[in-house]
Amino acid sequence: MSRASTSDRIRVGIIGASPQWGWATYAHLPALQTLPRFRVTAVSTTRQESADETARRFDVPHAFASAEPLVTHPEVDLVVVSVRATEHAKLVKAALAAKKHVFCEWPLGASLAETTELEALARQAGVRTVIGLQRRLAPGVRYLKDLLQEGYLGRLRSVSLQVTTSMLGHRRPKAYGYTADATQGANTLATITAHFLDTVLAAVGDLRSASALVARQLEQTTLIETGEVIPVTAPDQVLVSGTLESGALLSAHIEAGKRNGGVIGATFTGTEGDLYLSHDLKVSGARGDDQPLQLLPIPEQYTWGPQGSLTDDAYQTGQLYTAFARDWDEGTSLAPDFTYALKLHRILDTFAESSASGQRRTL
Repeated sequence: MSRASTSDRIRVGIIGASPQWGWATYAHLPALQTLPRFRVTAVSTTRQESADETARRFDVPHAFASAEPLVTHPEVDLVVVSVRATEHAKLVKAALAAKKHVFCEWPLGASLAETTELEALARQAGVRTVIGLQRRLAPGVRYLKDLLQEGYLGRLRSVSLQVTTSMLGHRRPKAYGYTADATQGANTLATITAHFLDTVLAAVGDLRSASALVARQLEQTTLIETGEVIPVTAPDQVLVSGTLESGALLSAHIEAGKRNGGVIGATFTGTEGDLYLSHDLKVSGARGDDQPLQLLPIPEQYTWGPQGSLTDDAYQTGQLYTAFARDWDEGTSLAPDFTYALKLHRILDTFAESSASGQRRTL
């Protein structure tokens, strides 16, 4: 299988690049425009007109009304799958069959069975893969990880993650109506818990064991644009109590549908001090006793390129692409891949099993 040399640009084709709001046009395309190592050569949507519009907006030479010609195009090295989770499997399979490298948004598959199959197919294909867990490579998260490893807190005693958000509540946009269905792979457990728990685990290491409560307290939701009321089968709250491999304790409460006063953050308690990771992935800390937490400036070496006018989401996505390029050029493993996606998906399924059985589970 051929690939671009380190002196060439990695040529990217993006599936799901709608000109209206979507993750591809909100995060991927703006980020890639700032990265000289990459060149977006193709985009696809389900309509030629919309694909052409995105191509004009972002100066992309090829636009397609379906994924098939993009996946097989000779000027595409890396296929990006940025569509609903239920469509991931068929598109990832097509890219792997074409022996293309693949970047898939989280989750890799809509179920553990799909994720297991896709991870195996990727290994068989011998290509590089990336899973869209971009928060773990943000400068603040990598800085936090090093602070912990260098003993800023002494010995880590506990981690507490709190995520309360208005998303996926009593009302939601029509475009998010599918998230009410537990089988669609996008809900409080499958996506919100995955992204924020992964951010914490990137800094503190693996879970050893956990007990969890996965609950659905919303029976229906209203689609904002139409007023249609639809049933909800997906969970809206997740509670986790666990032990890390280091011996530290972890607690997490992830709650969707918060009407007021949402909070996102993680507290890290040690024998010598405390650290806090805020919603915007800034780090605050203090050592000793009864000291106020102070913002800790992130050293320059943790920033892979300037943020400029990029949103935080687009910038973090760019950091993930930068990690992939380093892996491509240097043979490293900075970017999370499909094997890691399978590991995280298994953790989420373990939470669901623990909740159903009422038993603590070893991970």
